[in-house]
Amino acid sequence: MSSPEEMAQSMRNNMLEKTGKTSEEWQKVVSSLALEKHGQIVKHLKGEYSVTHGFANLIAHDFLNKNDTQELDLIAQQYEKKPELKPIYDAIISALSDLTDIDISPKKAYVSLRRNKQFALIQPSTKTRLDVGINMKDEPTTDRLEASGSFNGMVSHRVRLTDVAQVDDELMGWIKLAYEKA
Repeated sequence: MSSPEEMAQSMRNNMLEKTGKTSEEWQKVVSSLALEKHGQIVKHLKGEYSVTHGFANLIAHDFLNKNDTQELDLIAQQYEKKPELKPIYDAIISALSDLTDIDISPKKAYVSLRRNKQFALIQPSTKTRLDVGINMKDEPTTDRLEASGSFNGMVSHRVRLTDVAQVDDELMGWIKLAYEKA
């Protein structure tokens, strides 16, 4: 199973073959556009250069985040004292790899998953538990899919995970349902 970082690097390695320009050449193109927002850059690359969404997203992401180093540092900091939770995070991101229009946006305490708007977040909440916040306002709660309560006001539900085996079809079904509504 490849990590998100490995998948992004593989795309960078294949950029010339798939898009006709190297990653560095795309960075120069984007630099000349004077666009500052991720969505604006993606839209321009798709419309003017016929770049696929996945590559446009990566090019914009790299441009705005200086080749991912700042965001990778945020993720590394989140799991520095909670390394046993990182495989759970990696499993969730890997399970979402077939959804090409997701913006994975690390923040200081969590990672936001966005499409047109945030539909989920992943947060290492304690040393032994990772919480997945999911935005599905009309979905009823269950024993596993609980109301978010005071966890995070940006999501309606929360699923608590303590083991990578809990990244299962049920969890991914909820995340993908929220993704489709975003």
